Amino acid sequence: MSVDDEANDAFIDSWLDYIGDEDRVTNDPMEAHYIGFNMWVKAVEKAGTTDPAAVQAAIIGVSVPNLSGGYSAMMPNHHITKPVLIGEIQDDGQFEIVWETPGLVAGDAWSDFLDSSKEIIADWRAPLSCGNYNVVSGVCSGQNL
Repeated sequence: MSVDDEANDAFIDSWLDYIGDEDRVTNDPMEAHYIGFNMWVKAVEKAGTTDPAAVQAAIIGVSVPNLSGGYSAMMPNHHITKPVLIGEIQDDGQFEIVWETPGLVAGDAWSDFLDSSKEIIADWRAPLSCGNYNVVSGVCSGQNL
């Protein structure tokens, strides 16, 4: 709710009108839903169907406006790109943005810094079509092998 952007301001105004309570706030999970739903709509349009497998294949590469002043894209690992914002909490519960990435950051499904997942990738494109692929063992869902 602290991000100063025209799209975010319009979203906040719509939310407050809908909820009828000026004290309610928006949050990051609400933006995630906003982005995700709009990505799903574009993927359905691209696929020409609501069939889940077709939509899953079509959603990779879809890009839609986010609420922080740009566009978010769906990556092959089914994580999106977004800017990272660091804020300082204020007395009113809002945040003053004190730092942000100069561009979008691609979300990663697995951490390269944890032994349990450093050999795991997610890539939902054919032929791999796996969210938990062990690059050493060559097995999907094989991180514990």
